[in-house]
Amino acid sequence: MKNTSKHEGLRNQLAKQLEEKGILDKRVLEAIKLIPRHLFLDSSFEDFAYQDKAFPIAANQTISQPYTVAFQTQLLQVKTGDKILEIGTGSGYQTAVLVAMGAKVYSVERQNELFKTTKALLPKLNIHPKFLSFGDGYKGLPDYAPFDSIIVTAGAPIIPKALMAQLKIGGRLVIPLGKDKQIMTMLIRKNETQFEKHEFGECRFVPLLENKN
Repeated sequence: MKNTSKHEGLRNQLAKQLEEKGILDKRVLEAIKLIPRHLFLDSSFEDFAYQDKAFPIAANQTISQPYTVAFQTQLLQVKTGDKILEIGTGSGYQTAVLVAMGAKVYSVERQNELFKTTKALLPKLNIHPKFLSFGDGYKGLPDYAPFDSIIVTAGAPIIPKALMAQLKIGGRLVIPLGKDKQIMTMLIRKNETQFEKHEFGECRFVPLLENKN
């Protein structure tokens, strides 16, 4: 599992590209520079790993475009020590970015093949989320709630009520909302019953499926 100075140079270029596209959170850009994205991809994609593109991974899923990872992360306004719930561990790349920013990450993946692969990979890269779970993302992780923020990395037709309930007051939930194409949506929890909604334009994600286990 090589991580060379050439890879580092490519990551620096990618971070510069993302900054030009509007990612201004320095801590997000530093995490992008740090995490070896090529190690989260099939080796046949290694030469393309630092292009700003999504790529297929196991179980008919994808590793998100770096811009999307950075944009969703920027919306969360991550602070060191934040307790973050991630719905859709996938390749583990988004998980790694959050961990690199000092977050305590609790992540749920519904595809068993991906869950096993990613759970084995992350410790090899010295990336240690607090908790990885195989399960239904629609249900979240009520035993570990409440969370400072929640990030959903798959397209959902609705915002799962369980996730809203697991968000701290003042917390942020970032989710791609819609069926065929999605709108990147952020909810900020104002109090027990009220949420403030913000929308950030169209995006495309694989669907968030429920009751698969």
